[in-house]
Amino acid sequence: MDRLLFLAMTGAKNIDLQQATTANNLANVNTNAFKADLASFRSLPVVGPGAPTRTYVVDNTIGHDMSQGSLQRTGNPNDFALGSPGFFAVQAADGNEAYTRDGGFVLDANGMMRNRNGLPILGDGGPITVPAGSKVQLGQDGSVMAIPLTGTDRTAQLVGQIKMVNPGDRAVYKGADGLFRVNGGDTAQADPNVKLVPESLEASNVNAVESLVQMISHGRQYDMNVKMMQTADQNDQKATQLLAIG
Repeated sequence: MDRLLFLAMTGAKNIDLQQATTANNLANVNTNAFKADLASFRSLPVVGPGAPTRTYVVDNTIGHDMSQGSLQRTGNPNDFALGSPGFFAVQAADGNEAYTRDGGFVLDANGMMRNRNGLPILGDGGPITVPAGSKVQLGQDGSVMAIPLTGTDRTAQLVGQIKMVNPGDRAVYKGADGLFRVNGGDTAQADPNVKLVPESLEASNVNAVESLVQMISHGRQYDMNVKMMQTADQNDQKATQLLAIG
């Protein structure tokens, strides 16, 4: 009876984790460039005498769905998306290089390009700074052109190039801050094949309907495991009564 109880308990515990992952995905259905988290599980055989057929459920590595969300043209020159697999580089809060697909920028008081979360956008030589009184124009290769808004010379000048990388889906992991990093703490090399799409934003790749169906399925699976625990408890009580009668 104890084995049945623990089997059902581990099943319910991991289904609850899967439900939390699905709920987080659903909460980010409108978050630009959000990549859905994936929770997977595997069976773990119980080692010991008398239990060669018993298995427990354990959570496996949680990954992410890297399929591209739909591109939405905004017409805003401060927006941009990536039209191919890959990421662009930002400086994370810890000062290290990290990666995201959540495009769009603002210029701070010093003219430094930052994403909408306030993180500096990196070029090959570090953060990109735009001269004051200039209009920014982005190229598909990530080039950042500054066009003076005053004076007689309105020639566009190259002030930097957004670092865009494509280390591969399996080479990166998503941190708690939503940014991607290369496994092992390395930094990725710039990839000229990654293309930037100006005046556009990438939508979340979460399917709201599919996530709702998954939440209903998780709820039913959780209830089934709870009923198994209740059945184990009832069987244990009846066995105790039989022993008492004997």
